[in-house]
Amino acid sequence: MKALRFHAAKDLRVEDIPQPAEPGPGQVLIKNRFCGICGTDLHEYAYGPIFVPKEPHPFTKAHGPQVLGHEFGGVVKAVGEGVSHVKVGDRVSVQPLIMPREGDYYADRGLFHLSSQLALAGLSWQSGGMAEAALLNDYNVQPIPESLSDEEAALIEPTAVAVYACDRAGVTAGNSVLITGAGPIGILTAMAARAAGATQIFMSDLNDTRLALAREALKDVRTINPRSANVGEVIRSETEGGVGCDIAIECVGNEHALKNCADAVRKQGVVVQTGLHPHENPLNWFDVTFKDIDIRGSWAYPTHYWPRVARLIASGQIPALRIVTKFVSLGEAVTGGFDQLLDPAGKHLKILIDLSR
Repeated sequence: MKALRFHAAKDLRVEDIPQPAEPGPGQVLIKNRFCGICGTDLHEYAYGPIFVPKEPHPFTKAHGPQVLGHEFGGVVKAVGEGVSHVKVGDRVSVQPLIMPREGDYYADRGLFHLSSQLALAGLSWQSGGMAEAALLNDYNVQPIPESLSDEEAALIEPTAVAVYACDRAGVTAGNSVLITGAGPIGILTAMAARAAGATQIFMSDLNDTRLALAREALKDVRTINPRSANVGEVIRSETEGGVGCDIAIECVGNEHALKNCADAVRKQGVVVQTGLHPHENPLNWFDVTFKDIDIRGSWAYPTHYWPRVARLIASGQIPALRIVTKFVSLGEAVTGGFDQLLDPAGKHLKILIDLSR
């Protein structure tokens, strides 16, 4: 079958590889339909290996070359012994986190996403979404409602990141929220904040093209470019009492964006860090203490989020499909997908690979 595999930085290849094995007990084989190109995939392509194991993964034993893709869905082709929640022909979305199901401190408490042995389909597992088919564990394969399209099934994973960030922040009705970063996760986080009841949403980014795309996706978002305006000053001037926003969610992994978050929130506000920082970030901890603010991390998502996020998308409360700006075939994925998403001009948000083309 055809698959897009990571070999090294700037070395992605569309190759013919063997079909996955027939599913064993507790496994499911799916025909992949759509797969999103994620920022993590872009980082692997540009600078990797980062998450792709150089040596066999301690839990899955996977290593490069690696089939990429962890935002995907498809149709069940075969099920192994003991699988009862899906059947052949079911349309599904993939929850890509793979980890011990017991005997692990966090797994035993249902916090599977925090396992120290965590692996991901498409990064550290034998299969990924950028291939014609994938072999997965039964808990990775989640049925989707009829009202959800195949394209939207591939968007549940990034939307789950956004919903969890808002949950960690405690977004509630009437809140004012700053999102730094107008990429796919940032815009989905703004949508999730709106679905949770936020009534005033600000978004900052250095790229005016992406800010324009954010305004198209979420009509009443207030956009700010830090090159031309001070983010904290703008937000204080437009929030009740001139005190700043209730919540700020950092979706870039950039030290200046995090500092803007800490500056823009009111006293006793909440800052949630969602973007991955590549290095240590010096923050003004005097202001953190003086303003009595909370700073929280947000890593991935609890694995039980899939039905909830699917309902949010299917109901239209999170119109996730608005972030998709292009579809490509697997053969076009490198030049028409990865390379375009790495273009500093930033003309695209989310590009989906159509595995049926």
